[in-house]
Amino acid sequence: MTVRRVVPNIQSEAVRESREFYGLLGFEEVMNHGWIMTLASPAAQVSLMTSDKTAPVTPDMSVEVDDVDAAYAAVRDSGAEIVHPLQDEEWGVRRFFVRDPNGRVINVLSHR
Repeated sequence: MTVRRVVPNIQSEAVRESREFYGLLGFEEVMNHGWIMTLASPAAQVSLMTSDKTAPVTPDMSVEVDDVDAAYAAVRDSGAEIVHPLQDEEWGVRRFFVRDPNGRVINVLSHR
């Protein structure tokens, strides 16, 4: 399994203002589902979300991997807490959430 990218998720009730702020730093909107907006530059991404509309909690970070099923098996076998089960989301990703040793919720995903 290989990590493709890591994206911080910023919970925000001021998404429009945050988009404008990160625009000052060179980020441009590349995805907007209303509850989550992803901004990107050539070197980085950041996601702004009001809350995760398809899961029980809002993740702190997203980690895109090339094989989410392998990542799920490794994490499950380690005994880590699965916060949201592995599933296909209607918006084009297969993902699960896991809690890291510091209590942070990590969204592990692959695009379909």
